[in-house]
Amino acid sequence: MPVTDGVAAGRRGRLRLSSCTVHPLSTQVGTGAPRQEVEVKYQVLDTAAVLSTLAARGVELSAPFGQDDQAYAPVGWDYGQSKIDVPFARLRTEGAVHLFTVKKPLTNDMACLECQSEVSDRDQMHEALLAMGFRPTVRILKTRRTGMFGDISVCLDEVRGAGTFLEAERIIDADQSGEAAQRHLDQRIQSWDMPLRRAVDTYDSLIRAALLDR
Repeated sequence: MPVTDGVAAGRRGRLRLSSCTVHPLSTQVGTGAPRQEVEVKYQVLDTAAVLSTLAARGVELSAPFGQDDQAYAPVGWDYGQSKIDVPFARLRTEGAVHLFTVKKPLTNDMACLECQSEVSDRDQMHEALLAMGFRPTVRILKTRRTGMFGDISVCLDEVRGAGTFLEAERIIDADQSGEAAQRHLDQRIQSWDMPLRRAVDTYDSLIRAALLDR
C-alpha cells in the first residue's frame, strides 16, 4: 500500500545527535553550530510489512530501546498557535543518559534548527527550564528502533497513546531548504511502497490530540 496524505549500523564518532540517530547516545553527543534537523513522519498501518520492506532495502534496525521525553513550550505559547520561529525544549532520558534539546521550527514543524547536549541532572535541568520561561506540555513515552539508509536516519517508534510511526530524517545546514529536503525524503519513502499514512504533526501534538479525543 503506498503512502497517503493525512494527519545499517550506528555512526560512531558522529559529532551531534539527531532524534533518529542510531543508539547508543554516549558516543554521539557533541557541540557545534546549530544545524537543521529535517524529518518526515508516517503512521504505520502494517508493522510486519514495513519491517520486511526496510530489511529488503538493507536498513538494519537496532534492538528496541526506550525513550522518556518531556516536551516544553515557552510560557504564553499554546497549541493551535504557530510554532514557526518559536523555541521549544525537550528533556529526554534513554537508559542512564539525559539529553537537553532546543528546537526552533523554520518553515514547518519538522524542519528545525536544533541544539542538543547531554546533562547530568534531569531534575535540575527541568527547574532551569522553568526559570528560563518554559512550561512542560506533553510527556512522550516510546520504544524506538533505529537504522540508516545512506545519510538518512530511520526510526520505527511505538508511541504510547499515539500508535506506531516511521520517521526518516536528515541533518542539513541551517541555510539549506528544509522543505526541499523533506520532499526528497518523502519521495524516497514513497518509492518503497510501504503501508503508511503521512503525519504532519509532532509527537507531542499527536499525543495531546489523542488525549483530547478520549
